[in-house]
Amino acid sequence: MESVLDTGLLCLGTVLPFKCAAKETPWMFGQENEAAMDQARSTISKIFNGEPHSYTRFNLTQNMEGDNSQVEMKLSSDMDEEVGGNGVGEHLNHNSNNKPSLAQKLGRKPKNLCFMAATTLLIFIIGYLIGYLVHRKKDMAPICEASQDPIIESVVYETGAAPLMDWDDVKKLLAQKLTAAKFEPVFSEFSSVNHRAGSPGDESLANKVLNKFKEYGMKTWTDEHFVKVQDPPASGSNRFAFKNGRDERPEGFLSYSANGTVKSTVLYAFYGQESDFKLLREKSINLTDRVMLVRAGKITFAEKVANAAKMGASAVLIYQDRSDYSIGDSTQLYGHVHMGSGDPYTPGFPSFNHTQFPPVQSSGLPKILAQTITARMAINIRNQLGGQSEPSEWGGRYKLGDESDVITVEVNNVLTEKKINNVFGVIQGFVDADRYVVIGAQRDAWGAGFAASTVGTSVLAELARSISDMVKNDGFKPRRSIVFASWSAGEYGSVGATEWLEGYLSSLSMKAFSYINLDGVVTGQTGFKVSASPLMHSLIEGTMKEVNSPGKAGTLYSQYAKGNFELNVLEPFKLDNAAYPFLAFSGIPSVSFGFTSDNSDYPYSGTTLDTRENLNVATGKQVPQLAETATRFAGHMALRLVHDHLLRLDVMKYNNIIRSKVSQINGKVFSIRGRELLPKALTVKWLILASGSYSRSARQLVEDVQNSDLEDIEMCRILNDRIMTVERNFLSPYVSPRESPYRHILLGSGPHTLNALLNHLEDLRTDQPNTDVNLFRNQFALATWTVQGCANSLAGNIWSLDNEI
Repeated sequence: MESVLDTGLLCLGTVLPFKCAAKETPWMFGQENEAAMDQARSTISKIFNGEPHSYTRFNLTQNMEGDNSQVEMKLSSDMDEEVGGNGVGEHLNHNSNNKPSLAQKLGRKPKNLCFMAATTLLIFIIGYLIGYLVHRKKDMAPICEASQDPIIESVVYETGAAPLMDWDDVKKLLAQKLTAAKFEPVFSEFSSVNHRAGSPGDESLANKVLNKFKEYGMKTWTDEHFVKVQDPPASGSNRFAFKNGRDERPEGFLSYSANGTVKSTVLYAFYGQESDFKLLREKSINLTDRVMLVRAGKITFAEKVANAAKMGASAVLIYQDRSDYSIGDSTQLYGHVHMGSGDPYTPGFPSFNHTQFPPVQSSGLPKILAQTITARMAINIRNQLGGQSEPSEWGGRYKLGDESDVITVEVNNVLTEKKINNVFGVIQGFVDADRYVVIGAQRDAWGAGFAASTVGTSVLAELARSISDMVKNDGFKPRRSIVFASWSAGEYGSVGATEWLEGYLSSLSMKAFSYINLDGVVTGQTGFKVSASPLMHSLIEGTMKEVNSPGKAGTLYSQYAKGNFELNVLEPFKLDNAAYPFLAFSGIPSVSFGFTSDNSDYPYSGTTLDTRENLNVATGKQVPQLAETATRFAGHMALRLVHDHLLRLDVMKYNNIIRSKVSQINGKVFSIRGRELLPKALTVKWLILASGSYSRSARQLVEDVQNSDLEDIEMCRILNDRIMTVERNFLSPYVSPRESPYRHILLGSGPHTLNALLNHLEDLRTDQPNTDVNLFRNQFALATWTVQGCANSLAGNIWSLDNEI
């Protein structure tokens, strides 16, 4: 009641010609109001008996301890304003000789006394009504829902920013926009038999996506790159000849293979994993200059070739084994063998046409030949191999090969330059418009590429349509922006996406807080797998509990996680995943997900048989239903990230990972030190301290979040910026993006990672010839300070650092 009255009187003091003088000055008027007050004197005096020189003074005294406010009303003449130090009584006496005072006049006129009382009562009534309306407006102000982060108590806060919709209403709106039936015409629109990167078919699809974004009312733009890729020879072919047999000329190929001719002996190496080559070495089999015959699967083509090159192999032949892929013995296989992503001839910088860099190559380009062959060709070779029997865990049916199994391999790929276009549309945020989540999908494919590109592009378009409609027609106002991206040259190693990252890295690393990958979201129906930054694990798990499964038989979590999210859903990133460079190269928390078949890869990946008909077989004709669920899953994550005050990224997740790695390193160092393989001065103490610093900084950030006023927009922005630095600061600043593009010390690859430290320690323990103690000490020191640097950044202000190193 008192606050309402005080507010009303304050408003009246501003609007009506009264002069307010608060004893404890909770409200003070500046000198700019004095002129208005002087002008008001005559007006108010006319209310009281028509005297032109008298006015009313209010004293508003507010007790700051919470007592009831008091209103004191004094009457004085105009001369009181002119006499600086005189009191009201002296001022009145001074004027008594010239004219009667207002009080005297009122005393002589009871009619005027009644008029004054009525007027005073009217003023109080008006003041009360104004105060009531002001307070009612505040009570009805739009409320923004606070972040529901697991580390933050669920509280609703008022921000004064753009009114945000309740999260339950956001979920309902998205569900209303998406139906399985709407996907059929979209699939038809984006289906294409031939749309390899840089082809007319690829360009036609790019224009369709661009027009869709424009139709949805989004701001659009394109990003043009000139990239170098390898294609099979236009005239002639790649070939091989085993023993005295005829030439075999496969149509499939591996882009970025070395060119040339090799004649050597065949050695079967299972899947070409490091453990497979280690097993062959343990059998005392010579690996040098051998042509390795390996199965597709388990790891990427690039990793198979890189592993073989480390063993001194001269060439690699890759095929789809019948036990893994039952799709026909004559199916051709396509792919690339660049141990990285993007254009390997512009490593670390973008392939813009105007850039003038000297010739340079990525360190991930292989120096040995690589070629795919059909299952029929591979079986023909394996049936004729001699030598030792393969290990029982490999099947034990065939021989591994000996010195008499000679083969000639010839690769003649052609390096060509292609113009590619990435297409973008954005839904701008209403609070932090310069912070955004990126949602992307590959547009090109080797053939029809229905699972590889058509489904992902359709999901991208439907998600853009749905969220745009929510903003335009339903009053949804995202705090942050959503960028939709259609990439080209994905089949050559996420070239379009990586070139965009390289071109705008300095800006993206500060403003893009997440990437959601839509490639391969539907390749089966019996499983659901997710690869993601640990920062996003809590968000993903929560989303799975909110989104229903395709058959509406419970949620995604109940159907696929089955009580163990980490074991049954999460899996590590593969190097050829388009989200991986966002995470390991750019330091942007990323997620990739999809419906899969249990314990098997989609058999038509990398072939021209990736069609709607074959995907229907793999999914039980549930492609539209699975695509709808995938869209809702991606949409829920994106909307959650742009809806809440604070980014739903859990900084404590990395704490356990760092502690586990440090514990493993400490155990290996302890076991090796007893054998005097490491200098006595080497200690794990500093790495342990750095790990502790990260743990304390992460907990302090959680505490800062809990103790912060989420009504403060700037405070939310500061906290979000601290959260966004975590992933980026795990990128080692001590290695070159050209030599080691995946610089993330926990999830990247290369000698700078904590996994590389563990492997180096194991090599020291087993007395491997390639070990180097001084190199290990250098890696150890740099990794330690990278962890400490991340902790420093997470702490925020420089005076808040907890640095014990």
